[in-house]
Amino acid sequence: MREIVLDIETTGLEYKYGDKVIEIACIELSNFLPTGKIFQTYVNPEKKKSSPSAKEKHGILDKFLEDKKIFKQIAPDFLKFIKNSPILAHNGLVFDVPFLNYELKNSNLNILKNPIIDTMILARKKFPGAPVNLDALCRRFDIDLSVRKKHSALTDTKLLAKIYLELKGGQQPNLILDPKKNNQKKKDKIQNFEKKILEDRKFILSNIEEENHKKFIKKIKNPLWKQFN
Repeated sequence: MREIVLDIETTGLEYKYGDKVIEIACIELSNFLPTGKIFQTYVNPEKKKSSPSAKEKHGILDKFLEDKKIFKQIAPDFLKFIKNSPILAHNGLVFDVPFLNYELKNSNLNILKNPIIDTMILARKKFPGAPVNLDALCRRFDIDLSVRKKHSALTDTKLLAKIYLELKGGQQPNLILDPKKNNQKKKDKIQNFEKKILEDRKFILSNIEEENHKKFIKKIKNPLWKQFN
């Protein structure tokens, strides 16, 4: 089962008032585990400056984005990567997907019709009344947050992939999903229960060992076995 973990960074929170996408990151999952395939790109916001609060969170400078491609130029590669796979995003139904669809529509491209799995909704159902932001969930699942000094889209998708795995119940990272390999592992684990007949072993005391034993017995005062004689 192929799924895409997605996160974006923007110049602000209001796409209807001109805010733009400035970073997109996607990670491919297969059966809840990352495959190693990643799509990540920065986007030129076409002279739209990041708000002070947004810049404080993501740390992406306006100057850095000046030579990057605009959204319409990066969109084909983005759409090719996600295909029609389900998209996982934290607060994705409210923020990420509507923001991307607005950009796609303004670029005269088809909007996303992929199934959307909002991990914030999953977390709220699992932990009602508890904080479900990315930081809080990482702390709950003991996921290392030291890499999240700023809200990088790529960093957040990597953290979200780990959170999603935990929300689904957790699995061993080295789980082998190839049926052929699984069958081989099962064969390797089959034990041979054929009964083995062992040869009798004789334990004979030497004369010195026998003599030492007799001397030791004589030293014991009121031995327990004499009470039953």
